[in-house]
Amino acid sequence: MARRRVKQEQVKNDQWLIPFSSTTLVLLILFILLYSFSTMDEQSLSSIPTSLQGILTGQGAKVKAQSTVTVENTASDLEKKANINEIYEKSKKFIEDNKLGASVELKQDDRGVILQLRDSVLFESGKADLIPNSKNLLDKLGSLIKTVPNNIIVEGHTDNVPINTYRFQSNWDLSASRAVNVVKFFIDQENVNAARFTAAGFGEYKPIVDNSTAENRAKNRRINILIVAIEREKK
Repeated sequence: MARRRVKQEQVKNDQWLIPFSSTTLVLLILFILLYSFSTMDEQSLSSIPTSLQGILTGQGAKVKAQSTVTVENTASDLEKKANINEIYEKSKKFIEDNKLGASVELKQDDRGVILQLRDSVLFESGKADLIPNSKNLLDKLGSLIKTVPNNIIVEGHTDNVPINTYRFQSNWDLSASRAVNVVKFFIDQENVNAARFTAAGFGEYKPIVDNSTAENRAKNRRINILIVAIEREKK
């Protein structure tokens, strides 16, 4: 009996070790966390709430997926810009070497590189058939197009002066026919792959300047040959 009583008292006296051990463990974890935080930069610290929230709500995988998509989109944008710059420099050199600056204005936007031609270089007023003098210019531009693998969009634009003839009932018709005839020249005369081309007519609805003067209207009457930037295919 005495021995059992001693053991019971010993067990009772040792019960304080349980909360002490737990408290010590919690303090140890706290010190480890504090040390970790002291070695982290501000960006890492700011990401902790988001990460914890993702874990608690089950959105961690979604956040990771979004980050991956962002990185891929950034890489794709950089590749696209690099392709635009490469084409622009090649086109600029080609225009300078062939002395085409008086006929071709070189531009670029987020779609690619634009070879802009005044309508008077290619067509008679109100008509869509290519004039004989235009074919030498288009022949040279065809040589440039053959040096790149990019798709091509030929865009027809007019001023806002209405047209209504037996052949063209509106500026839509005129601009589309002009674009198609330029495409047909590159396909039939330059033997460029037809699958690379798209023809588009915009009529008077995409002016580059207002149509308030004859000079401005002349600027709006144009053919744009857009060399479309190559983008990485999205999976």
